[in-house]
Amino acid sequence: MSPASDIDLFAPVERDIVLEVRTSRMKTMPGLKIETGIDKKMRSGRIPVSFVGLDADEHDLVFHGGPDKAIHGYCCTHYPAWQQEFPEAAARFDRGGFGENFVTERMNERNVCIGDIVSVGDDGVLLQVSLPRQPCFKLNHRFQLKNFAPNTYKTSRTGWYYRVLREGTVQAGDEIRLVERRWPKWTIERVQEYLHRTQDDAAMNEELAAVADMGDESRKAFERRVEKLKAKQKRAANGAEAKEKWRDFKIVEKKAQTPRVCSFVLEAVHPDPDAGEVQLGSHARLRLPNGLQRSYSIVSGTPNRFELGIALESPSRGGSAYLHATAREGDILQVGRVTTDVKPAGAASNHVFIAGGIGITAFLSMLEAYQKIHWESVLHYGVRDAAAEVPFRARLDALGGSVRVRLYDGGRGERMDIAAIFRDLPWNSHVYVCGPTRMMDEAVREARARGLGEDEVHFEAFGADTTGDPFEVEVKSKSAREKSGQILNLRVGAEETLLEVLRRHFGDDDVPSSCEVGNCGTCKVVLRSGRVDHRGTALLDEEKKEAMLSCVSRGIGKIAIEI
Repeated sequence: MSPASDIDLFAPVERDIVLEVRTSRMKTMPGLKIETGIDKKMRSGRIPVSFVGLDADEHDLVFHGGPDKAIHGYCCTHYPAWQQEFPEAAARFDRGGFGENFVTERMNERNVCIGDIVSVGDDGVLLQVSLPRQPCFKLNHRFQLKNFAPNTYKTSRTGWYYRVLREGTVQAGDEIRLVERRWPKWTIERVQEYLHRTQDDAAMNEELAAVADMGDESRKAFERRVEKLKAKQKRAANGAEAKEKWRDFKIVEKKAQTPRVCSFVLEAVHPDPDAGEVQLGSHARLRLPNGLQRSYSIVSGTPNRFELGIALESPSRGGSAYLHATAREGDILQVGRVTTDVKPAGAASNHVFIAGGIGITAFLSMLEAYQKIHWESVLHYGVRDAAAEVPFRARLDALGGSVRVRLYDGGRGERMDIAAIFRDLPWNSHVYVCGPTRMMDEAVREARARGLGEDEVHFEAFGADTTGDPFEVEVKSKSAREKSGQILNLRVGAEETLLEVLRRHFGDDDVPSSCEVGNCGTCKVVLRSGRVDHRGTALLDEEKKEAMLSCVSRGIGKIAIEI
């Protein structure tokens, strides 16, 4: 075998050798409770190949396996590069490390194209290149490197998948021969350029969506981008892109979950066919008949029919009181923006949820989704009285498998030990927190004490302290209502927010918002000068130098902003 340094990975290759054939049964990942098929061992002799892959090779079928992912190929020439780039994990970067079935030396992402048809050996096996390999957290865990997986597609060293066109047998030493190249323009590397690195090229997205031999996983991703762009262009043509669109929804079900929590199923009076999907962790902004606007977490559903869980606040500011006491099935409510501020942490090996009371509504749909895709998760959930105060109990009881639930019953004197949870976090964990102010404050302190980064903890508030000393704000407006560049001087009182003052002057359309508790970032404005008491969790520390959340943050003395 030639030294890796002598191999030109960009050189065309029409023939290569299967150096090793590897397979595995499903087994538990070290340090986790989930199973994986990544730990593939060398096989000898002739191995049967069927339309779903190699004999005795098992997969987690959520992300791997199936006709489009029957066999995974990887170029072993990449391993020395990984060893040099990550010396602390050099011993783990060896053949089979990526869970590949076929180990090759010269075939790689730069000379293998989507749709390539190849023969393997002399027993009639015919394969077709179907997909780039999409890396997941299991690579991070396998190599014990946090956030390693994105490096694989950034460098185009992911490997690729084959579908089986003709069955037979294969063995190590078989020759791979290129039979037909249907899409010479689309090497694996070039597909990854637009799949991962340059996602906003409309022309390339449309062209790739039409590559018929590409597997569904990637081709449908390009199709969704094309559809999303067309919907955006349609909204822009109708003048609705920047403005908040309020739609009428009917309350089709109202149900008491607990003495303090009601669930509401809302259904669009006029369904929007271009509405897309509800993202995990979303909340909907409601405009009530009494004039109040409030945001509540979506616990399930679609943009045209979804369910909310709403607790009766004590004291209520008017929104929850209206919905609990006055709203009835058949009533019409208006729904504006549906947004999310939480992104599933796909690079994490473990997902740790900390919730209290109604805070479970922020994460329930995520926990159910994580269970379906076998992401290792644990929910620490505290309530006043487990016998009466657990909303959506049946759905919580249905969680299992990769999701464990630890319920803390205040009625029995059980208290969640947040310090211990943070102290005992497994390696490569992502933490999600939503609960009462005291719980949130303690979680913030513990996260900082443990040195966790902003990308390792998500805080989801359902209430915020917005009061404080009055301040003045100089506003440079680019509003359609104001002359471009006009400067206005406004005053924000002790009991009102900057968002409320801006809306009073400019209106809702020019000053967008959604959650109004500092989670989502929709209300962000440009900070030109001055000191700010930053509140909320939507901005990273670096962003706070040039922006502020108008719904919760307050100026100190006098500030200057731009909207």
